[in-house]
Amino acid sequence: MEWYPLRLSTSVKQHVFGGRAIADVLGRSGLPDGRVAETWEVSDVDGEVGVVADGPLAGTPLRDLVREHPADLVGPGWSGTRFPILTKFIDGAGALPVHVHADDAAAREFEGQENGKTEAWHVLAAGPGATALAGVRPDVGAERLREALLAQEFDAVLQRIPVAAGDTVYVPGGTIHSFGPDTLIYEIEQTSDTQQHAMPFAMEDGSPVPEEQRRENVEALLRETHLGARPTVTDATVPADDDGVRRAVCCEGPYFVLHRWRCGHPVRVRREFTTAQVLTNVGPAPVAVRAGAFSGELDRASTFLLPAALGAVEVETAAHGELDVLWGHLPG
Repeated sequence: MEWYPLRLSTSVKQHVFGGRAIADVLGRSGLPDGRVAETWEVSDVDGEVGVVADGPLAGTPLRDLVREHPADLVGPGWSGTRFPILTKFIDGAGALPVHVHADDAAAREFEGQENGKTEAWHVLAAGPGATALAGVRPDVGAERLREALLAQEFDAVLQRIPVAAGDTVYVPGGTIHSFGPDTLIYEIEQTSDTQQHAMPFAMEDGSPVPEEQRRENVEALLRETHLGARPTVTDATVPADDDGVRRAVCCEGPYFVLHRWRCGHPVRVRREFTTAQVLTNVGPAPVAVRAGAFSGELDRASTFLLPAALGAVEVETAAHGELDVLWGHLPG
């Protein structure tokens, strides 16, 4: 197998909280008209499995590559049934629903899934005074939480934290959360779509949720919530290295690591690796990418999945360009 950077098909979600920031701010092309809440950049979620878009492997689902070439794709010694990292752009033009993702134990017990979803939000843009809800207040017990969720009195029981561009919010599974309005993020998380909502409307189209169903939803959310779960917020500001590149570690945990590399002048950078890398361009222009025998461009707000077997990649800006890329990968 002669591996190369993989460009995958992208699922687009037009949920009610979305806007046009992924196109208008990040410069993503090819999106449908109307609101766009999410683009799933690398996904091996059931029903949303990315498919290789071009090259010799065009038409191959990511799930097949994971099953047939786990070491070459993900990394030596790795084993599993699906690609372990899910990445998205999310436009919180409006506030996201208040919801929770199960942790691994709750996902197995209540959802029949092999893992839950810990996630991290890297904030790409946020309006003045932007905030997120994340975690239950320390003095709130289960019964008070139930009452407040049913009454939609979220600020009475949940922690509200300020967020700004450059922040990364690490959200363990079992943490009730929401963010927005006016917040644009890049999300990296465990591969899972398990979630429970507290809202009286469906996030897909805003249609009302019957009261009996909403009460059942809140009970399911409470079963999967850890009252003591707390987010952590990191400002990944770092000084530049000798080549002028700021190499920041945005978050690092047991399921994934996220870096952001930025440089305000033309530059060529090289990265060596032993595990698959999710490379996403959040800069103002396309960048040139070279890996193995491959040479091509990565457009604005677009992603390459770099198989572990490639071992190294070079990224270069145009003659008058700026570098701004994200690297997501497994720990280690």
